[in-house]
Amino acid sequence: MSIKVKKLSKLYGTQKALTEVSFEINKGEIVGFLGPNGAGKSTLMKILSGYIPQTNGDAKICNLDINENSIETRSRIGYLPEHNPLYLDMYVKEYLEFVADIYKVNRKYIDEMIKKTGLIKEQHKLIGSLSKGYRQRVGLAQALIHNPEVLILDEPTTGLDPNQLIEIRSLIKEVGREKTVLLSTHIMQEVEAICDRVIIINKGQIVANKTIVELQKSKGNRKLITVEFDKKAEKKELMKIGNVLEARELKGNKYQIFSDSKFDLRPALFEFAVNNELTVLQMNMEEQKLESIFQELTK
Repeated sequence: MSIKVKKLSKLYGTQKALTEVSFEINKGEIVGFLGPNGAGKSTLMKILSGYIPQTNGDAKICNLDINENSIETRSRIGYLPEHNPLYLDMYVKEYLEFVADIYKVNRKYIDEMIKKTGLIKEQHKLIGSLSKGYRQRVGLAQALIHNPEVLILDEPTTGLDPNQLIEIRSLIKEVGREKTVLLSTHIMQEVEAICDRVIIINKGQIVANKTIVELQKSKGNRKLITVEFDKKAEKKELMKIGNVLEARELKGNKYQIFSDSKFDLRPALFEFAVNNELTVLQMNMEEQKLESIFQELTK
C-alpha cells in the first residue's frame, strides 16, 4: 500500500481541520482529492508530506510511518503545494540542479525532466520571468526529479492554458502508471479525465471514496434535466411539479431538475412553461455529472 491513512485527525486549538480520516491508495492509482475550500485537503497533504504533524491517528507512505521514518518517507514523496514555492532569482536549470543535489540525484536526469515537463526553451530563463503556467511546470519538474514513488499534487494545473493542460494531464497519467498519485483540484473535468478514483472530503471528514462510475451508480436513482427558459422561473414553483426531488438555479435562467429515475419530467416541464408563460429555450436529460454529485455531498 503506497499511502495508508487511519483515523487521522488535526486540531488547530479547538478548531477541527480533520476528523478521523481513513483511506488507502495503491501503486499505479491516480486518486482525485476533492472538497470545498476549508474542507481539509491542503492540511492532509501537508501532513502526508511531512510539513505539519497530525494530532491523532496514523499515516504510512510505502509502509513506513511518516513520523517514525520522517526523512525516508519524504525522500519517497514528490510534493507540489498549492502555492508553488520557487526561488525566483534562480534560472530554471540552475534551480533543478539545486533540487537534484539536495536529493543526491545524478544531474543527467535533469535534461530528461526538463524535456518531460516542456521546459526546454525556458531552461535558461529566470524563474521570476516565467508565466504562472511555466512556474507550475518547474514545480512539477522538481516534484518528479528524484523519481519518487508517491506524488502529492495540490492544484497542479493552476494557471495553465488549454494546450498546457492537455500536456500536463498526459504527463500525470503517464507517471501514474508506475507511481501513486494523490491529486487535489477544483476542476471536475480534470478528475473525470485522469483519475481512477475520487475521495471527497467535507468539513474535515470523508464523505465519498469511490470510482467515478460507482459514484454515478450510487446516485443512479436520480435523473438530471437541465432546462433553460426565456426568463426567470420561480424555484419554489418548480418544486411543486410532481416527482421533482430537487431544483437548483444556475446562471442565465437555467435550472437543474432532479427526479426519481422512474419518471420522465420533460412533459411536465413543458406544461409548467406553458402555464407560467415561459418559453423553453433548451432542455437536456443527462447522467448526473461529478460536479452535481460533489455539490450534493458537500452542501
